[in-house]
Amino acid sequence: MSVRPDLPSRPPALVIVGAGPRGTGLVERIAANAPELYGEAAPLDLHLVDPHPPGGGRIWRPDQSPLLWMNSMAEDVTVFSDETVEQDGPVRPGPSLAEWAERARAGALPDGPAPEFPPELSPDLSPELAAEAAALTGRGFASRRLQSAYLAWVHQRAVAALPPTVTVHRHRRRAVRITGPRDGVQQVWLEGRATPLAADAVVLALGHLDAEPDQEQRALAAFAAEHGLVHLPPEFTADSDLSRLRPGEPVIVRGFGLAFVDLMVLLTEGRGGAYEETGAGELTYRPSGREPVLHVGSRRGVPYRAKIGYGWRGERPPLPRFFGPAQVEELLRRPGRPDYRRDIWPLIAKELGFAHYHRLFTAHADRTAMPWPDFEERYAACPPGGPELRALVAAAVPDPADRLDLDALDRPLAGRRFASHEALEQGLRAHIEADLARRHDPGHSPDLAVFLALLSVYGQLTRLGDIGGQWHGFFSYLASGPPGPRLRQLLALSRAGVVRFLGPELRVVADPLRKVFRASGAEVAGPAVEARALVEARLPEPTVAHTRDALLHSLHQDGAAATPAGLLAVSPDDGRILDRAGRPHPCRFALGPHTDARGSGGFARPRTNAPVFRQNDATARALLSLLRSMSPRAPRAPRAPQAPRAQGASLTVRAQAR
Repeated sequence: MSVRPDLPSRPPALVIVGAGPRGTGLVERIAANAPELYGEAAPLDLHLVDPHPPGGGRIWRPDQSPLLWMNSMAEDVTVFSDETVEQDGPVRPGPSLAEWAERARAGALPDGPAPEFPPELSPDLSPELAAEAAALTGRGFASRRLQSAYLAWVHQRAVAALPPTVTVHRHRRRAVRITGPRDGVQQVWLEGRATPLAADAVVLALGHLDAEPDQEQRALAAFAAEHGLVHLPPEFTADSDLSRLRPGEPVIVRGFGLAFVDLMVLLTEGRGGAYEETGAGELTYRPSGREPVLHVGSRRGVPYRAKIGYGWRGERPPLPRFFGPAQVEELLRRPGRPDYRRDIWPLIAKELGFAHYHRLFTAHADRTAMPWPDFEERYAACPPGGPELRALVAAAVPDPADRLDLDALDRPLAGRRFASHEALEQGLRAHIEADLARRHDPGHSPDLAVFLALLSVYGQLTRLGDIGGQWHGFFSYLASGPPGPRLRQLLALSRAGVVRFLGPELRVVADPLRKVFRASGAEVAGPAVEARALVEARLPEPTVAHTRDALLHSLHQDGAAATPAGLLAVSPDDGRILDRAGRPHPCRFALGPHTDARGSGGFARPRTNAPVFRQNDATARALLSLLRSMSPRAPRAPRAPQAPRAQGASLTVRAQAR
């Protein structure tokens, strides 16, 4: 490889836009792969651009209410890869959130095969966070503030593991534009800075972004402004101005997922309400008098399924089985874009069914009517979703309650008609109580097998790019629901009349005659609910055409390709941004929810071969190989991996605000 002639006077420079969990994970992979692919004698300027605190970024920033929790158990959260991850780079083990909290309170960070770092890299927790860490169990749910502290520590550790010739520059600003020729130096322009950063490679690790309102949201906002109403658009709940929602007033809430749970918490406990345990094992809510009345509905009309409250025991289903690399490759070879409902969903359904029945037959054989090997052979031969498969299941699984019905699971209120709002309240409370009981009962452990299959499917789908929103909504509903205690609180709020249900297929209209918003569910008799406040309890869609992020918007205007659903098109191999002719950019990369290779956020469950870790490693290796070709002091061929240096003191970190 030859050294590029336009870089005679400075080291190669890499700019990472976004220093939250995804950017931090990429830095960790750069540190892990640098000894092999870049060397420890070659200089490199690494610029981290983010107006928010490094590690946590915007979503996991520390200045949030202590009432806001994660929706994953502490033992299921890590930023570190392990031996299950299919990656070319070395594994650098690190603690999960639960292990980090345990070691932090014992004063034993880091340990094991990880390098030793100076004392200043030990977490400096406030008394409140130290107390939370001391009480946190692996199956507990940490606050977002404690997760922020964990991610800040991971970021420090990743930076300290970089070779000593890497100089890190931090810029607490927003990046607003990238200019420069395809085959030359890129200019990264920062808000409020007259001169750009010169970069030989740029990575967008932007995380969740705000969006411009669509036509419906613009109309609702204009209606609210005209009549003195309140309309809160789709956004990160912690950023919403909830002070506009007045005590005692009815509020229509559209959305029943995690954004609703945050809203519920901030408007109840966050306003001084409290819960008490009753002798019957129920929670009772004691209002403060400052709460509004939340009328909530959605397409399904029910909250996301609760997190499963028990661990795995016994034999795991051998996944993937019916939706793995071979099936994905076959879909990619077909002409045209695969259709989700026709081509992809039948394979997903068969994979989920396989995991469900494998667990049922191997762990609860008394509830089956034939040997597992016989069932497995016949199941494999059946076409997905056909009558042969249904007949086989009916013959082998006597109790219909033990059969997997994905349609009923997805739409539990389908076909039900409620004669009144009170009947809906009772029906929804019964549904939530049954879901809580099931998700905490190991007798229903096929549910956990389906959860593992959902994770496996997610890992395969990243190769297919943009498949539309149906899968992500289904996955979130089943696999990314709230902690069980949150649904117990929801039941208490319903009994107290602070939360009321609107039902499925929610319709919201603006009534200019009465100057209110009106909402009704499709299967509920009775008058519509009227309110002077409407909250859209969901995150905005991450489309490049409607994003409020100036950098992403300018890239799209300058020729970066967008998928039919509006996601930034990237190479599935290493995350290079594609132009509208399908060409990967030589030195521009992107990772995260705004791309069609979304991965699974900035962190993942340990030992699941998570896409986020595979993507971070592939992108880091592509970056290092590219930058090596531009450095006169970098090795011309990869060297054998070396152990990370024990000392972080030689690392130069420049905190820059200019």
